[in-house]
Amino acid sequence: MDKILIEGGHPLYGTMAVSGAKNAALPLMAATLLCPGRHCLHNVPDLRDTRTMLKVLGTLGAVWTREDSTVFLDTTNLTGAEAPYELVKTMRASVLVLGPLLARTGYARVSLPGGCAIGARPINYHLKGFEQLGVRTTLAQGYVEAAVNGRMQGNVVYFDTPSVTGTENLLMASVSACGTTVIKNAAREPEIGNLIDLLTAMGAQIEGRDSDRLTIHGVEKLQPAEMTIIPDRIEAGTFMIAVAATGGEVDITGCNPAHLPSLIEKLRNAGVHVEAGEGVFSVRRPVAAGNILASLRGIDIRTMPFPGFPTDLQAQFMALMMTAEGVSVIHETIFENRFMHVAELQRMGADIKIDGSTAIVKGRSRESLCGAPLMATDLRASASLVIAGLTAPGTTEISRIYHLERGYENMVEKLRGLGALIRVVKE
Repeated sequence: MDKILIEGGHPLYGTMAVSGAKNAALPLMAATLLCPGRHCLHNVPDLRDTRTMLKVLGTLGAVWTREDSTVFLDTTNLTGAEAPYELVKTMRASVLVLGPLLARTGYARVSLPGGCAIGARPINYHLKGFEQLGVRTTLAQGYVEAAVNGRMQGNVVYFDTPSVTGTENLLMASVSACGTTVIKNAAREPEIGNLIDLLTAMGAQIEGRDSDRLTIHGVEKLQPAEMTIIPDRIEAGTFMIAVAATGGEVDITGCNPAHLPSLIEKLRNAGVHVEAGEGVFSVRRPVAAGNILASLRGIDIRTMPFPGFPTDLQAQFMALMMTAEGVSVIHETIFENRFMHVAELQRMGADIKIDGSTAIVKGRSRESLCGAPLMATDLRASASLVIAGLTAPGTTEISRIYHLERGYENMVEKLRGLGALIRVVKE
């Protein structure tokens, strides 16, 4: 098993390009199941998760080829309607095939994501929404089985809490339903807008893009389409935070500044220089003689649905705040159990206390931290440990880096291109 070794304390300089968004690519790949034909998706990142989704689609009969960052998917002949546990257990987003399979075939059987308590990440929102469209759902032996006679019937679906995958699944299910479907309190993340663009190119009729109320007028026929995956705002944000933590100056290209309004504000409030241009961020934290960094202020954050602060950047921002002046209070409101990285940061000398869904970070000088052996627990926690390793003096060793490979394309190589002393070694 591979691990990452980092020699910390070195600023970052240069230019890096953002890859396509994993969280946009996965639902768009699933959406190709909606109608037969050859679909084309550009800017698809080559990640463990996108490869898993291709395997899931392959088990359903899809045939695919890849040319650089372009993926061609032929979904003409579906041969199955079951997403098996062996694949779904490695990626929760596999549940996104439920909606398009129901719309096209009227039946789907999909394993519950591995380790999922059904109320924890609200898969129940998906199922209740399907039921309001006339779908019969059952849970048995770790699988969701869903069926409908004929076409689904349009209805009003209300989410108690905005759910990204729930909104995406209901969107894909309702584009072929009879009549009109209205999704109230829908999630508004940019990735959903990307999905709506693809569905519209396929012939769907959807009103309310970028709002919390989506109106879908069902159509009888869809056609294959071509679409480009949006830039990965979480990757862009991760690198912005990395530059803020280490010091230096980096231009981050191929991104959309409109997708990260809350992060830009928080970084600027902390004292980081951020300039947003057309498709580029310029991030700068001055480094004086002797590798002395300009000080940062401790900033409070509360994770919220878009356009609020992304939960997928909470761990990375905490790694930044552990060397900021003063006290930072971080409230996690989206997912429980998302402070698993705290124990690892504490091993490096960070002063962090947990109180329920709140973390209190008392900033310390960079010299009071030290590199340490660390273990990654999930995708975004892995990124926070990399940022901490780049910040702290000494050597940091990160194990279980397969989590990182799920969501960041060539992260180590991109950091090396900015001057980071980081490499992957065989454990």
